[in-house]
Amino acid sequence: MHLGNLRTALLSWLITRLQGGEWLLRIDDLDTPRNRPGAEEAILSDLGCLGLVWDGPLIRQSDRRGLYASALSELRRSGRLYPCRCSRRMLADVSAPHGATAVYPGSCRDRASGWGPQQGRLPSWRLRLRPGELEWCEQLAERGSLAADTQVGDVVLRRADGFLAYHLATAVDELALGITDVVRGCDLWAATGPQVAVMRELGGAPPQYWHLPLWLDEQGQRLSKRDGGLGLGSLADQGLDAPAVVGLLAASLGLVPGGSRLSSAELLQECSLDGLHVALKRPAEGLRKASGSNR
Repeated sequence: MHLGNLRTALLSWLITRLQGGEWLLRIDDLDTPRNRPGAEEAILSDLGCLGLVWDGPLIRQSDRRGLYASALSELRRSGRLYPCRCSRRMLADVSAPHGATAVYPGSCRDRASGWGPQQGRLPSWRLRLRPGELEWCEQLAERGSLAADTQVGDVVLRRADGFLAYHLATAVDELALGITDVVRGCDLWAATGPQVAVMRELGGAPPQYWHLPLWLDEQGQRLSKRDGGLGLGSLADQGLDAPAVVGLLAASLGLVPGGSRLSSAELLQECSLDGLHVALKRPAEGLRKASGSNR
């Protein structure tokens, strides 16, 4: 986990504890070709090192495939799905008229096409969205609303390679687990529309969302998985132990002075929900400034 992941985890834990809630840990491991050996163990180790203890058993999406398949079957039986044979190349030039996110133009929506293989290729399964606004309660980012037809488009719920899609699994989990708050990076704001669409079709109401500001590097770019050197191991090599890292993460949002050393539990005692709201609505601090204050 890089520093951006760790800060999001810490904030999620703080927001949950300040509301007296339960903090659940779910491993999104359905896309098995992208799963890296040792990744789960590293995530658990990093969270444990920072004192971020979750409630209940660890949840793995790979253990819940039957639940997702049942939801998918229900949607197909109700006529809400249709097979799509558009390839990625065919969709490469599709652009959204009202934003940067590509919106599926509905090429296969009314096309007579079976569910079986054609030319050795199975179709993906798309959710036929009804027109209207997809709305959710947004705590931090811009108003939670996207137009289903012009800003979201028909969502893939089962990929052509047979893998269940992220939007399906995530939406089913939020409903089945009774999730009330989702805390994640603001880069996933647009992904909320498709997930709310799936929840609506399954007859459920979405949770409220906290889309957090991203941690930016010296060039103003967000941190990514490629920045593995900016994780706990690298910081330990620089002489930063767990209290120093918690201080670094908190100082990056102005929650504590630069150079602070404290545990997650101690930070919890220093915070309030209103204070977090104020801090998270400030412009994001650059990584250089936050890092330099703790060296």
